[in-house]
Amino acid sequence: MTPVAERLSAIDAAIADAARRAGRDPAQITRIVVTKFHPASLVQELYDLGVREVGENRQQELSAKSEELGALAGLRWHFIGQAQTNKAAQIRRAAQAVHSVDRARIADALDRAASDDALLDVLLQINLTDDPGRGGVAPAELERLAEHVQELPTLRLRGVMAVAPLDEDPAAAFARVHGYSERLRAVAPDADWISAGMTGDFAEAVAAGATHLRIGSAITGPRPAQG
Repeated sequence: MTPVAERLSAIDAAIADAARRAGRDPAQITRIVVTKFHPASLVQELYDLGVREVGENRQQELSAKSEELGALAGLRWHFIGQAQTNKAAQIRRAAQAVHSVDRARIADALDRAASDDALLDVLLQINLTDDPGRGGVAPAELERLAEHVQELPTLRLRGVMAVAPLDEDPAAAFARVHGYSERLRAVAPDADWISAGMTGDFAEAVAAGATHLRIGSAITGPRPAQG
């Protein structure tokens, strides 16, 4: 096995163990491999190993890699970074899911960028901190944003996304996310995705009901130095 294959296998085994400890079926959990700063060739290697869900933080990388690789059958690109309205069209062309919708303006921009009849899966990113400068909608505004997104014909509201604050126990943070997910489903019953958990805290996220995990360096290895 290659180092990437070994790391992928180890993480998948750890995710399965975390799911079983939580009394959940591992098949209910989608593992997204985040390939930030890695070349498209790594995505190809992951694809050859069976990976079909890949995440990117930056629009430029998302666009470049998706264009270089072309239409690999079944490969889904998830945009998980902070979205900007002036890059909405590029994001929409490359991604099948956007995890970071946190305001009406970006939702509107993604909707306007539609070029065909395909729906774009979107999640509402929730700010788990008291810092309004951090990405994410304030929890008090969650339902209002959800209702706005539901009115946009080319977006499909899938669920919520959040990042656990560094200064908080991830189990407590993800318990709050689970509660926000229940609130969202009162407005949008089918929006049951919970995108939460990364390399250092995915076990806590699984225990709290996460359906999508965003795993980077534990699978890809250290990120290449940026010149």
